Amino acid sequence: MVLPNLVTVLAICAGLSGIRFAFENRFEIAVVMVLLAAFLDGIDGRLARMLKATSKFGAQMDSLADIVNFGVAPALVLYAFLLDRAGSPGWIAALLFTIACGMRLARFNVLAEDHDQPAWQTEYFVGVPAPAGAVLVMLPLYLYFLRLGLEPTRPAAFVATGFTVLIAFLLVSRLPVYSGKSVKVPGDRVLPVILGVVLYILLLMTYPWYTLTASVAGYLLFLPFSVRAYSKRAMREGEKVPPSDIG
Repeated sequence: MVLPNLVTVLAICAGLSGIRFAFENRFEIAVVMVLLAAFLDGIDGRLARMLKATSKFGAQMDSLADIVNFGVAPALVLYAFLLDRAGSPGWIAALLFTIACGMRLARFNVLAEDHDQPAWQTEYFVGVPAPAGAVLVMLPLYLYFLRLGLEPTRPAAFVATGFTVLIAFLLVSRLPVYSGKSVKVPGDRVLPVILGVVLYILLLMTYPWYTLTASVAGYLLFLPFSVRAYSKRAMREGEKVPPSDIG
């Protein structure tokens, strides 16, 4: 049981280190540390299940780490970089995002214990998941790192403030977001899928900010299609509950 909990602790260390680097104006390293924290936080549970080392202590640790890595760290890094130039509205946006992330994680834990909902509905998240929210909200930093002439000015800070509030509402919304948990890759497509994953990782390592910006744009464009797919699935299953009432 030590290894999964160690990964969780390392994730917390990475998230908090990202905050430190942000306040030292080393923003690229700060973003990398936050993304590393999100990655480590995403694999600790899977590692525990793979090693058959799950425990109540580990589950509680993971929940506490989530709010740090997906809520506090991204919000403070973005605030140190840009939102502080908007004054109080920027700080309010950072607070809203962190609170929304905490509420999203709490709702996820509650729904995970709900065994009464139809099985097909478990294929959808209720609202944008917290890890995705952490990646989405740092879009202003990715754009700045692209060296496109975008500067952390006061007008840009107000735009980023509005964007942060939007992501916060997506977190706590009842938007049905396809999780992909039930996707099974046919045997004849395993190699192309592996090649695609490797290609994405290589692009992320070689052109990180272009790849992350494209990923954020693609994810936001994916959300309406997810709602549409949920609606069609609900009609096929004979459900009378519209997507806005999922949960």
